[in-house]
Amino acid sequence: MTEARYRSRPMNAITAPSSKVDLSGLIQAITHATADDSMNNVLTAEQWDWLSAYLLPISIPSGQVLFAKGTNDRTLYLVESGSLSVHFEDEKQRLRLAIVGPGSMVGEGAFFSHQPRSATVQAGAPSKLWSLPALRFTELCNRQPAVALHLAMAAGAVLAKRLGNRRRRIAAT
Repeated sequence: MTEARYRSRPMNAITAPSSKVDLSGLIQAITHATADDSMNNVLTAEQWDWLSAYLLPISIPSGQVLFAKGTNDRTLYLVESGSLSVHFEDEKQRLRLAIVGPGSMVGEGAFFSHQPRSATVQAGAPSKLWSLPALRFTELCNRQPAVALHLAMAAGAVLAKRLGNRRRRIAAT
């Protein structure tokens, strides 16, 4: 952008995201999700367009670990397709499992708590995810606070659903 063009725009003008990606598969997965802990679609089409500039696509093959228990990372992951296994060993060395499918998310626990990951998440099938690293979320908060708020509320709702269901608590990663 030239300096003259920059000066001609008001300081508080909202500009469109520079690089949008196609989130139609993710939106469809969220809309059709039936799991108790699925994400609700709280964004408008325009808000999804804004969010698309901040999400990064990730494809992982079956068996690949997305993140391990104890990892210090606040990235939030939205699941478009596939399935993710959430597991850890407790003090009695038992493996606990939860399966997270399309239309839901993982990573919301660390996203909110700023604590290390509480479980390991591994692809149970080839999966397509959309990641939102903490730095990109902060940028989204600064540029599109309403979109960031709606997304944070949706992630909070997923976390609340999981914590309220004894069997699904492990999925709060």
